Amino acid sequence: VLAELGKKITNALKKLNNASVIDEGVIDEIMKEIMNALLQADVNIHNCLTMQKNVKLQIKVMESEKGGLTNLRKIIQKTVISELTSLLDPEKTAFKPKRGEPNVIMFVGLQGSGKTTTCTKLAYYYQRKGWRTALVCADTFRAGAFAQLRQNATKIRVPFLGDEEEKDPVKLATDGVKHFEEAGYEIIIVDTSGRHKQESALFEEMIQVSNAISPDEIIFVMDSSIGQACYDQAKAFKKAVKVGSVVITKLDGHAKGGGAISAVAATNSPIVFIGTGEHFDDLEMFEPKSFIRRLLGLGDLPHLFETVKEAISEDKQKKLMDSISQGKFSLRDLQEQFKSVLKMGPLNQVMGMIPGLGANMIPKGKEKESVERIKRFLFMMDSMNDQELDGIKPLNPSRIQRIARGSGTSIREVNELLSEYKRFAKMVEKMGKSKFGKGQELQKMARNPGQMMRQMQNMVDPKIMKQIGGPQNLMSMMKEMGNMDMDEMQKMMPGGMGGMGGMGGMGG
Repeated sequence: VLAELGKKITNALKKLNNASVIDEGVIDEIMKEIMNALLQADVNIHNCLTMQKNVKLQIKVMESEKGGLTNLRKIIQKTVISELTSLLDPEKTAFKPKRGEPNVIMFVGLQGSGKTTTCTKLAYYYQRKGWRTALVCADTFRAGAFAQLRQNATKIRVPFLGDEEEKDPVKLATDGVKHFEEAGYEIIIVDTSGRHKQESALFEEMIQVSNAISPDEIIFVMDSSIGQACYDQAKAFKKAVKVGSVVITKLDGHAKGGGAISAVAATNSPIVFIGTGEHFDDLEMFEPKSFIRRLLGLGDLPHLFETVKEAISEDKQKKLMDSISQGKFSLRDLQEQFKSVLKMGPLNQVMGMIPGLGANMIPKGKEKESVERIKRFLFMMDSMNDQELDGIKPLNPSRIQRIARGSGTSIREVNELLSEYKRFAKMVEKMGKSKFGKGQELQKMARNPGQMMRQMQNMVDPKIMKQIGGPQNLMSMMKEMGNMDMDEMQKMMPGGMGGMGGMGGMGG
């Protein structure tokens, strides 16, 4: 549903490209369409009017400063993005857990908001990033809460503590936190009883639990389907306990998501994550500027590079870039790339960070198929010996048969893996010949982006080129990189091309 909002705003901004002359009438028409899209998403009308007024004011200020605008289209787009970001940004820093010490996170929220599932999603999020994570059930009010959290914890393989017979939530929370702190866990997530705003007894219980465990962070879970009503509820919870941040759930199925996000931002509570589906990996870190850019299909390259850096260690980044610069690429390198792709999180989230692609490039069902395909490729490579992975021993038919049998796959699937590998090896060989990976890419791009794009187009396999949206989208990605600070880009780039190579394995 949020994708629909993004599509409407993007279509409105596209009218700038079609207009031969951009006058006040064109700007008014575009702003009217954007306003209608926001109102349909249940964004508060006063916020919409303020945004419209600010956009027009900023355009006039820039016009007077520069004595007329040479690139009005770009200025309008930039201003709209800036104002949409302001609408969602409380300008308050969210809590960041510290490595090597216990970080106690307490969850609160209304019944039916998806609180218990969100506890599991957050545990899975941190576990995937290498944190020692644990779950504690202190919900004694809802029947089945203990069983649900225990089942969820088992599915994601995270330690869990609770007691179905114990009825004192304060004791459950205290004992659970103490146990996991002593065991050296870094992220300890405590699930509490869901409540309604008017239930004073449950609110009192929530305060008692908070006082007993002194959490480092209290996260309020909010159901997006109530839209603007989020404002009153977030305020009520903030009065009772020190709510540090908010997670908004069910943004994949309701038209009021925009209203929910803007309403929560108005309470000065930072939104840290948004729930975008039923699966445990359907949890997205929320950062207003990044969110707006991805919503409008403009991508988020800084976040993409950061995600790649988190997924691949510096040593592996340097090793990969050395291999690329020499034009060498082994099955072991491909194995590392596939592992990195899985560490980076849901593929749609990663694709949404690439300008021009958008988060809906891979349909939900297909995304799961793509991940399963990569996992099966990894099973096959786990059945190979060191000499086969390093290319010392060629894979003849008898070896292929042994690998298929050992991995529980078929000969046809092993041959598919080898075809994928050959495509990448060929691409890396071309990169090596063109001296790609020697550290001069950014300087070349700044001097002659057109020539750099043609060079990249010749190196990239046509199938992969199609997956990243064709030559034009490659050019827009490079322009986007060109707009970023060069020093910052140099810091990001050492392994920046790594981690993305494995993307080719996601196609069916």
